[in-house]
Order: sequence, then C-alpha cells, then structure tokens
Amino acid sequence: MHNLVPAIGEVNGDRSNYKFGVISGEPRAYGHCDVEIDFKERVVEPRPEVRGQIARTYFYIHDRYNLSMSKQQQQLFMAWHKQFPVTPWELERSRRIAQVTGVNNPFVTGEQSWKIGHKNSGSGLSVQLAQSNKSKHSESDPRYQEVRGNRNSKVFHLSVGCPSYDRVSPKNRVSFTSEAEAVDAGYRKAGNCR
Repeated sequence: MHNLVPAIGEVNGDRSNYKFGVISGEPRAYGHCDVEIDFKERVVEPRPEVRGQIARTYFYIHDRYNLSMSKQQQQLFMAWHKQFPVTPWELERSRRIAQVTGVNNPFVTGEQSWKIGHKNSGSGLSVQLAQSNKSKHSESDPRYQEVRGNRNSKVFHLSVGCPSYDRVSPKNRVSFTSEAEAVDAGYRKAGNCR
C-alpha cells in the first residue's frame, strides 16, 4: 500500500516506467498538472511537493523487494529526500498503512536511511513467499483452511464454509493456523459455519 497513490490516468500512462529526473525548459503538456515528461529521453519530472515522497516510496519498494536501482536514480532520490523532508501527512499515512498491513515505511519514519550502494533487506520477499506457499498449499489440499478469529467476540471463522469470514473487521482479526489453535486460545467456532 505504500506505493499506491492517486494519479491522473493520462499522466500515469505517459509516465510509463521512465526514470525520474529534472527536465530543463519546463514543457507543460498537462495544463495545471505540474509534471513534465521528456519522451525522447524517457525522463519524468514530478512537481516539487511530491519529490520527497516519491524518493521514499522508491527506497521502500527497492529495499523491501530487493530491486536494483541505478546509481543515478539513487543520487537523485537522496537529493529529493533531503530537499523535500517528510511531512506530517506522510508520517500519518505511513502510520495508517501500518495499521492495516503491519508494516510502515522505515524511510518515512526515519528507522532507515538510504546511502549509495544500499544493501536491500528483501523483507517483503519472505512474506510474499510464505503467502505464495500458503496459497499453493490450500489449492492442493482441500482440507486446509485459514482460520480467522474476532478478538472482540472470541468467535473464529473458517475461510471455507463460514459466510462471516470476510466480515471480521481488520482491527479485530486474529489469525490461527488451525481450529485447534483457535479453541486452545479460548475461541469458539461461528454458529453459521457449514
């Protein structure tokens, strides 16, 4: 969720996967939308107010998913990070995302900083791999089901056969590896499960 932001479709489409940079001459093609795109050089220059946010988002994504970043982009993003510091809203946004995902952007909170030659953590890959293995396991084993508890009601629901499984509020969700684990934790099975 840290890399999801609203965008104008035309600008986002034209931006493609071009590298970020500074474009001289300020050619305006999008009216009041302060973004420039040099199609020949394949470079995008976002408006100043979002440059720091973009830098920290790219730091996060590259670190978490072990992606390589050119030295030129690293230098640009480090400059943008310094020139356009974290705003109170950016901190709040990271906090809210962390409430949902359990992960904040450490480049926003200041827990991590980026330097040339940054050693990526790749921490998102282990989570992704675990979820992928879980999905494969549940597809190959019809007996496997996810168990979701509601910490308020102390009721648990199964991913298959329990119509209220997806209705448990994210803030009240507790995950269990089995029905037995849920029962041992003091939860009871929902009465509407088939």
